Amino acid sequence: MKAIRYHGPKIPLRLEEVPRPAPGPGEVLVRISAAGICHTELHFLSGLLNLGVSPLTLGHEIVGVVEEAGPAVESPRPGERVVVYYYVGCGKCLHCLRGEENLCVSPRKEYGFISDGGFAEYICVPSRNALPIPDYLSDEEVAPVGCSVTTAIHAGRLAGLKAGDRVVVYGVGAVGYGLIQLGALSGATVIGVGRNAARLEMARELGARHVINAATEDVTKKLLEYTDGRGADVIFELAATRETMKHAVAGVAKRGKILFIGYSFDSLEVHPIELVIKEASVMGSVGNTLEELHQALHLLSTGKIKTVVDRTLSLGEFQTGIDALQAGRLVGRAVLTP
Repeated sequence: MKAIRYHGPKIPLRLEEVPRPAPGPGEVLVRISAAGICHTELHFLSGLLNLGVSPLTLGHEIVGVVEEAGPAVESPRPGERVVVYYYVGCGKCLHCLRGEENLCVSPRKEYGFISDGGFAEYICVPSRNALPIPDYLSDEEVAPVGCSVTTAIHAGRLAGLKAGDRVVVYGVGAVGYGLIQLGALSGATVIGVGRNAARLEMARELGARHVINAATEDVTKKLLEYTDGRGADVIFELAATRETMKHAVAGVAKRGKILFIGYSFDSLEVHPIELVIKEASVMGSVGNTLEELHQALHLLSTGKIKTVVDRTLSLGEFQTGIDALQAGRLVGRAVLTP
């Protein structure tokens, strides 16, 4: 089968022929029909994220059709359209027992990270990791649910979003759009911050009450203006550059939270007194749980949120999607359709 292969940092991805996998006990073979390109792929290519595994098929936002079931799969599944949960925990550690496979200390698999992922024609996953999707949703609109929406749900839970909160989403991309919609659903006042006018306009359409263009406006000044001088109760940091982190620290409210989802080569530099006098918290959020993928699929299925797809591309056009993401030209996801 064809697959897009990662061979290490600073090395261009390549479309190659690799053996097609076969399902083992409890697994299903999924013929992939859509796979979203996440910013994580850029982190692999830059070397910012290096898990020491190569060659590797990237891609962790995966939709497809079950083509074959291995031994011990409880129900006949061939023909089902599914979205894939990309973590397979050890099943024994405290976090797995709590349903927190994203924090597993010894994960067995993590598709697109330490195990071959979705930028390919086929993938084998445990049957429990393949969630059926309704016929009325397209493959392309479901693909970003596998990471961007579920990651937003997980971060929103950690932040404890509630009605009346003043919420800043710093970085209005695919995960940011999920956070904006979830914040609006919770009754929060959401402020989107970015540098791309088209992305900011989409943020407004999805529920951001205010938007700030960091390329032309003073972010801290506008943030304080839109929060009546009090600052934000929650700031979701999706860019995590030296500049954005400076504004986050300056703009967080007393007892507010700065929650990191994104990261860059820059480090957070803050004098403790800036956090002490506000009793502010700094947190991190990684990935999502299987339960949160179920929740994300329900929200999409019932029309309470939507995904934003900028373009669809064939596997052979993957570099076009990577380049567009790198250049900041996408409004939403680029989705590969093997």
